[in-house]
Amino acid sequence: MTPRGAAVALLALPLLPACGSAQARGATRVVLDVEWSTFSESAVTVRRGVPVTFVVRNGDPIDHELIVGDAALQLRHERGTEPAHGDRPGEVTVPAGATAETTVTFERPGTLYFACHLPGHYAYGMRGLVSVVG
Repeated sequence: MTPRGAAVALLALPLLPACGSAQARGATRVVLDVEWSTFSESAVTVRRGVPVTFVVRNGDPIDHELIVGDAALQLRHERGTEPAHGDRPGEVTVPAGATAETTVTFERPGTLYFACHLPGHYAYGMRGLVSVVG
């Protein structure tokens, strides 16, 4: 896929009903189970200004990652993913059979994306929407 085609694919994600968020007072946990290289949720809704912990439980025998951010960030990772993540909020490596988490606080309402950009995973459909409200 060309870089231009990748950007179009990222921006052409369908608007799906939001689900998958579990809110508690002052914090939100979003659990994403991975099986057969598919996230258990295709869309989540979170509140602006509230820390969100994304918990990824990888039930596959292969590694995955979770990258949360705007279309430009997703495109950078799709063009050439890093071998490991964990130092930046919203980016985490999830080894086969493991659970990993990352915490992000979104400052503005809007639509962002979550995805796995290991080779072929995004094209296979490992992606979804994050709706930030409030």
